[in-house]
Parts: sequence; C-alpha cells; structure tokens
Amino acid sequence: MTDPRPRHRGRTTIPTVTLTLHRFGPVRDRLWALAQMGLARRPLARLPGLDFWKLMGSGTGEGFTPVPNTAVWAILCVWDDAAAAEAGLGSDVFARWAARAAEVCTLRMDPISARGVWSGRAPFGPGRVAPVGPLAALTRASVRPRNLMRFWRRVPDISARIGDDPAVRLKIGVGEVPLLHQVTFSVWPDADSMTRFARTSGPHAAAIKAVRDGDWFAEELYARFAISDATGQWQGRPIGDVLAPSAPA
Repeated sequence: MTDPRPRHRGRTTIPTVTLTLHRFGPVRDRLWALAQMGLARRPLARLPGLDFWKLMGSGTGEGFTPVPNTAVWAILCVWDDAAAAEAGLGSDVFARWAARAAEVCTLRMDPISARGVWSGRAPFGPGRVAPVGPLAALTRASVRPRNLMRFWRRVPDISARIGDDPAVRLKIGVGEVPLLHQVTFSVWPDADSMTRFARTSGPHAAAIKAVRDGDWFAEELYARFAISDATGQWQGRPIGDVLAPSAPA
C-alpha cells in the first residue's frame, strides 16, 4: 500500500530511504500488524517529507517466496532528506509499531542506482552515491497473472542460492500483494560480492533471461543502496552485528 497523494513520477534529488523491519510474537500482535496494512495508511500519508511508502508483509525462506510469514512486516519509506527521515521515524505511527513488536530494526540508505518503476513511479531517483561499505540490493516485480505458474517454478532455486551464499548478511522477501507483487531485499559486504552472485548464479541468470524473453512482469525495479546507518535488533542480535562482515575462517 502506498501514499495516495499525487506526486511527480521521478526525482532529481537524492532522497533518504529507510526500511524498518518488525517481528511480532503473539497472535494478537500479528493480527494487529495485519490490520495496520489498512489503518496505518492515513497516519503515514500525513508525515511531512514522506514522498513514497509501502506497507508490506513477508514470506518464509529467502528472497521471493509464496508462503507468508505472519510474524514479520516491513515499512519502506522514501523521505525528502535525512532530516525528514529522522523526524518521521520518531513519529507516533512508528512508535506504535515498535511498542507492539518483539524486534524492530531500521536501515537508513542512500540510493546508488535504480532502474525501473514501482506503482508507476521511480521513487528512488537516479541515485548518485558512491558504492562504499555494506550495500543493499532491492528487486521488485509485479508479476503478470498469466505468468504466475512459470514465475513460481523458477523462484525456489533462486531463493535457495541467495540463502546459501556466505556473503549475504541479511536477506528477506517482502511484498504488497501475495504472489503478484514481490520484493527481495539483501545486504552484501561490497559491490563485488553482489555482482559475483548475479553473474555466476545459474538459476538467477536463467530466470532473468526468461523474464526478458517472456515479458513476465507488468512492472520491475532494481535498485542498489549504500547503507548509512542501522539501528535496532534483528535475529536476536544488534542489527549492526548482523550486517558486519563475517570473520575470516
């Protein structure tokens, strides 16, 4: 779900992008989060400097997945600048989510590059930040209904490869609409490891070719980000520890 206010289709400035992940425990809190997919829209729409946002559920496994995970929910935001992000993340709407969650973490990011559209827009702009330090990759696809079966036959192999890659520091599949609208988000220690996976993973390369040849997606977007800050806890550890490079064996 996204901001209903009319906005320009593209950007000429570099925004601040945030991804906030929440993990909920008891069923009552998971049901609360599900209800927020509708109820949180109006409070988010009123936040100053929030140009684009998505409320998303998650899937089990790694990357794209058709099986929902009712414990994990995400809020992706594109803010006009860092000051707007700081103020917005301190607002009541984010405080309410954090109060209900068993775990919460937020990644602040600067776009490096972006190609494609999301809900008819280019929300991250062209991106001009130099690729240094930990990097995040976001892939979003809106699958054409006629291609659902072919798409989901390909995805398990790709997801398994992402999960098995030792370089990946964090990986999660989220989305606005189950089966049809999917986002995979992953964090890598550097650009080389990210590019190496994309070029050498057999299922990944084969799927990209199939997508191009078969016109599977109504929309697609590929973006890379430099992670400027990470706060909170995830997987039982401070998120900074989760994202830290693995020690040499």
